[in-house]
Amino acid sequence: MATRGIKQLKQLQLVFCEHGGSSRSIREYISTGRIVQFATDNPTVEVEAKLRNGKHPYVKAEYMTGYSKQVCIKNESMDRIEKVVTLLNNSSGRKITKIGAPIKTDTPSVQGVWTPMLDIADSPFKVEFKE
Repeated sequence: MATRGIKQLKQLQLVFCEHGGSSRSIREYISTGRIVQFATDNPTVEVEAKLRNGKHPYVKAEYMTGYSKQVCIKNESMDRIEKVVTLLNNSSGRKITKIGAPIKTDTPSVQGVWTPMLDIADSPFKVEFKE
């Protein structure tokens, strides 16, 4: 996601095992060149493939805001890995915050409060032009 026109993703790490079965798809994803295509399409993102033998694979994203996200891709298909990489690229990295109470304002709308019973679609309006 872009904030003020700047993509927030700074670094993307693909961490996988060299010979583990759960890393088969990520190894194929890297060897087919899909990650190279992603890197050329997004020149502001630093892409790094990291070997970590004996561990399950994951994708880690670091953002300009200082936040980071990590998604496990154990036994996932190549299409799912593509979706995860796209999701992390389009994300801002911020935590999702729940708005607990309704938001109140000191300046209510001049249009009035909306209600589902308001039915003005079929109402005729008289418009007069005065010169």
